[in-house]
Amino acid sequence: MFKEFKEFAVKGNVLDLAVGIIIGAAFGGIVNSLVNDIIMPPIGLLLGKVDFSNMFVTIWGQHFNTVAEAKAGGAVTLNYGLFVNTIINFFIVAFSIFLVIKQFNRLRSPNLPEAPVSKECPHCKMTIPVEATRCPHCTSELKLQ
Repeated sequence: MFKEFKEFAVKGNVLDLAVGIIIGAAFGGIVNSLVNDIIMPPIGLLLGKVDFSNMFVTIWGQHFNTVAEAKAGGAVTLNYGLFVNTIINFFIVAFSIFLVIKQFNRLRSPNLPEAPVSKECPHCKMTIPVEATRCPHCTSELKLQ
């Protein structure tokens, strides 16, 4: 059983998965920064200087200015602004992954030329189907190619 596990781990599947997870985590940090530091501030400015990260509702009526103050005060909050940020993060990650996979598939499977469907009869020079064994025009027998 140890030998089988060693073969599985060394085969590349586990290493590929580990590299994917590490790169994914780093990519997630980049996307979080993109959303929180680049995208949301202009959107908040356009909407009247709204800071989405501090948009929340306290459940028991207490008033706090920021989510951090509410958490420090032990209040239960619904952080809908952070939820909006998370949704935007998701769409950016999903679109980025879509673009990467689209490019990978384009590079992986090159467009092969289509197989010809017709050929020229060597005797009468008329166009005939590739699979023809006898020319329908001059009735000559054809060699299979």
